[in-house]
Amino acid sequence: MKEIRKIDKFKIAGLELDNNIFMAPLAGITDTAFRIIANELGVGLSFTEMVSAKGLYHKDKKTNILTFIDDREKNTGIQIFGSDPDIMRDVVINHINNREDIKVIDINMGCPAPKIVKNGEGSALMKDLKQAEKVLKSVVDASTKPVSVKFRLGWDEDSINYIDLGKVAESVGVDFVTLHPRTRKSFYSGDADWEAIKKLKENISIPVIGNGDIHKYSDIQKMMDFTGCDGVSIGRGALNNPYIFCGNDNPDIDDIINLIKKHYKLKIEFLGENIAIKEMRKHVAWYLKGYRNSNKLKNKINTLDNLDEIFYCIDEFLINYKENNLKGGEEN
Repeated sequence: MKEIRKIDKFKIAGLELDNNIFMAPLAGITDTAFRIIANELGVGLSFTEMVSAKGLYHKDKKTNILTFIDDREKNTGIQIFGSDPDIMRDVVINHINNREDIKVIDINMGCPAPKIVKNGEGSALMKDLKQAEKVLKSVVDASTKPVSVKFRLGWDEDSINYIDLGKVAESVGVDFVTLHPRTRKSFYSGDADWEAIKKLKENISIPVIGNGDIHKYSDIQKMMDFTGCDGVSIGRGALNNPYIFCGNDNPDIDDIINLIKKHYKLKIEFLGENIAIKEMRKHVAWYLKGYRNSNKLKNKINTLDNLDEIFYCIDEFLINYKENNLKGGEEN
């Protein structure tokens, strides 16, 4: 297989990163625990879950917790969303500029969630490029850090304007952009349009990061070769295998089990055992997707609230797997 263009000491927007493979911000997923794991596995740049600028502006405690970055994270950016330029400016000046642990400010103009777009935020800003420009300019002018923006193709198939937004971002001084090549209307359905990433790269001079349909390590090379993008941002493709960040599409079952246990311990470190055990249920389902008999384990774990009992069930599953070589086939 052709070597991935994963460059040592990749430079972008004044930052010197280990490589050009990024972890996309995912609400409810890319918390501190997951980011530590991604860092240990070699991700070049990771991002917090998206953070409400209004929440930070009004000093909401739950919102502020989302901005925590651990010392074990090497390069982490914060992704903020909002549609009020004045609030965005205030948040950058008073809550972000003084944070040495925040390396990049990413502005979300791609989130399709109804609760976000109903307030004119996220991908709703693609329907009003003048307002989008005001938001971008307010952050760029206020920030002492590199600024990026993530967006989609447009609101729907009748309003494709990603190149226009890319040019707006470039004109106001945004350092790089990330394109998820689906419309807001399509959410995450259908194939990501990599051709659009290529067109955006051809039409603006600032770096373009590609995002969408990266399911295995070799997909990184395919996207970069096809689009000419400067780097790749991986979101949902890392959920069942964070080892994708270090080039391993087929980790051993022992590695997966050890990673599950590490994830539990990190979650507990930050959230406490009760909350962590509940939040880990979705992660265990992702990690074990495709392993025969894993549904029995997942169903059992969903009834447990004691870590020792959970680890006992996981170890029992691992022993059974090794004895019967259950990888492959249907989950049951």
